[in-house]
Amino acid sequence: MDNSNNQNDIVLQVPDITCNHCKSSIEGALSPLAGIKNVTVDIKGKTVHVVFEFPITLEIIKSTIADQGYTVSGLLHD
Repeated sequence: MDNSNNQNDIVLQVPDITCNHCKSSIEGALSPLAGIKNVTVDIKGKTVHVVFEFPITLEIIKSTIADQGYTVSGLLHD
């Protein structure tokens, strides 16, 4: 993760993403959290791109996605 300006930029693989409802659910759950700067769900690629800073952690992001009913299967880019 890039900590040069205290922001982290990650891409997570979420194989359960299949439609706009999935996109809205994940983006809607993550976007309001303090420290989330940007969330983009790619339905076709089944990925979630998140730009975040303290106090958010990778574990909080994964947990929030899981709370919406989706499984994070891996970290594609950090």
